[in-house]
Amino acid sequence: MPYTAFSAKKSFIEEHPDTIQGFTDALQKGMDYVQNHSPEEIAKSIEPQFPESDLETITTIVTRYYGQDTWKADLVFEKSSFELLQDILESAGELEKRAPYEDLVTTKFAEEAAK
Repeated sequence: MPYTAFSAKKSFIEEHPDTIQGFTDALQKGMDYVQNHSPEEIAKSIEPQFPESDLETITTIVTRYYGQDTWKADLVFEKSSFELLQDILESAGELEKRAPYEDLVTTKFAEEAAK
């Protein structure tokens, strides 16, 4: 289940594909870092973002995420994840009509970044 998503108007995507690709590439670079570093290394690199927590606590949390296989290897928003998101919104009474995946999701930038 994706818990972070980014959106842009279709016109912006069409007019600024280099900006979208650069942003996506940067996000993928972060995901690659997580895939290729230990929980201890990740915790140390993100420690400045959590000044209220000590390094040991951050390392424990990152280790738990690692053990749960929380992080994906890429940014591709699969159709099954989109459907799950709609299932959740529908069951919460927040979605009146389901949207077609093909109309709202483009994976070309994520696929390119993952190469």
